[in-house]
Amino acid sequence: MMPARSRRPSLAGLVAAALAAVVVLVPASPAAAHNSLQAADPARDARLSAPPTQISLRFLQKLDPAFTTIVLTDAGQGKIPTSEPAVTGATGSVTISEPLANGSYTVAYRVVSTDGHPVQGSYAFTVADPTASAAPTADTGAGSPTSADPAASARRSDGSGPLPLVAGAIAVVAAIAGVMLVLRRRRATS
Repeated sequence: MMPARSRRPSLAGLVAAALAAVVVLVPASPAAAHNSLQAADPARDARLSAPPTQISLRFLQKLDPAFTTIVLTDAGQGKIPTSEPAVTGATGSVTISEPLANGSYTVAYRVVSTDGHPVQGSYAFTVADPTASAAPTADTGAGSPTSADPAASARRSDGSGPLPLVAGAIAVVAAIAGVMLVLRRRRATS
């Protein structure tokens, strides 16, 4: 009678199991969740019938007050006077110093969450108060560039995405495969 041979998992099976574990566990990892804008008042692409007096931005994570910047500009890229940003937990806000005239405006922000991760972006909104005058526009004389496309300044870039997760998963799988290969060679030589 032949002795029963214990079945050990193959290297390919172990690598597949490790990859499946990484795919399931990595997206749920709190370290992978970077801060991002959760809500804004006024909202992205809002068309307001009355000018706002404050801009409030709420993020997913608590902000570092020392590194919070919120800037408001008009269609001509002129900076609108506001207060210094006030930070309460995950919310940053500024008070607008003067009433806004009709026109397009861009809110730009750069914040750093308490974990040290910087996030920046911008978005546009429009004031269309039927009782107010139009906002000043940029000089559109011959040869001077204009920036009338609010979509061009509303692009968000917070630096997060799937690439760091994929690279981390590949590194983990490669490390596990390397350890398994070394263990298998040791067993074969002993």
